[in-house]
Amino acid sequence: MAPGKKGILERLNAGEVVIGDGGFVFALEKRGYVKAGPWTPEASVTHPEAVRQLHREFLRAGSNVMQTFTFYASDDKLENRGQNLRLSGAQINEAACDLAREVASEGDAMVAGGVCQTPSYLSCKSEIEVKAIFKKQLEVFMKKNVDFLIAEYFEHVEEAVWAVEVLKETGKPVAASMCIGPDGDMHGVSPGECAVRLVKAGAQIVGVNCHFDPMTCVKTVKMMKEGVEKAGLKAHYMVQPLAYHTPDCNCQGFIDLPEFPFGLEPRILSRWDMHKYAREAFNAGIRFIGGCCGFEPYHIRAVAEELGPERGFLPAASEKHGNWGAGLEMHTKPWVRARARRDYWENLKPASGRPQCPSMSAPDGWGVTKGHTDLMQQKEATSQDQLKQLFDRSKSH
Repeated sequence: MAPGKKGILERLNAGEVVIGDGGFVFALEKRGYVKAGPWTPEASVTHPEAVRQLHREFLRAGSNVMQTFTFYASDDKLENRGQNLRLSGAQINEAACDLAREVASEGDAMVAGGVCQTPSYLSCKSEIEVKAIFKKQLEVFMKKNVDFLIAEYFEHVEEAVWAVEVLKETGKPVAASMCIGPDGDMHGVSPGECAVRLVKAGAQIVGVNCHFDPMTCVKTVKMMKEGVEKAGLKAHYMVQPLAYHTPDCNCQGFIDLPEFPFGLEPRILSRWDMHKYAREAFNAGIRFIGGCCGFEPYHIRAVAEELGPERGFLPAASEKHGNWGAGLEMHTKPWVRARARRDYWENLKPASGRPQCPSMSAPDGWGVTKGHTDLMQQKEATSQDQLKQLFDRSKSH
């Protein structure tokens, strides 16, 4: 840690609120720097100015954690299904660490190095092979001396435990975050049991990220907390959900929704929804509160503003945002000035403006996970014959 800065465990042990950042892959895809499908983070090398700017916006919005933009930066993912970036995972991870550290040094933020689930695990590779991938990524994080480590976005607790076991060897604080809902992981392991296994593996912070909306994620972390406490263990808790409403999701989460990934905008949470999320998470005893896919800096600012009384200050970005719409007092139109009050925004039920659209969807529900032949990965590009089979199959669902 930089001189004078407190570490993640020091903050959490003191009961402080730690605010995470948002979903870089979705945010940068919308800005034209990430390709939907592979979702890989080569922009850390090819467009560092875009990654740096997004870090800065989240820092200004109140984030205490600059997560390295290393999502899906393992070599097996970078080479999956026809990817030919001519960049190694090490190159991307080093650049990402440098960008995160540069921006973290501009404020009260820590740098977190992250690893996530691998194509190798889905393809039934061995524990030794999968752990070797994590170890290779870890070499860069140790070289760059990140402040703590996150194993995030794991659908299977078995692989998450393997990741934690590798990260724990460094002696740095370890957080473990699974992309599961109340039904548990993709093999049916309950949230409580997932959390117990992660804590026993060495994670000091456990929780969930991605795949589900904020309230569903908070509910899931509550289940994790109950499981950990029932087992007589101790941990801190984190939550970094989607910024999309997902009441119609099954155990696979938003990936099963027909709108994923290019038609999700009607589901986006408002800044006022984020106030409710932040308060719900805090009341549940969660102290590491951030966001994942769909989260933009204004969402994180809303979290920071809601928890301003507990933190004792507001983020820098609040200078351009009146509390509960107070800035509208300056609007030229009187009916808009009449909206400069909390009860208006807190009770608003936003319309979608789409009269022909349903309020909810039917998830695809193919029901395949690790061990199924459909999830065996390959280096070669997906062939036209393979695509035709998938198109035909999708029509039967």
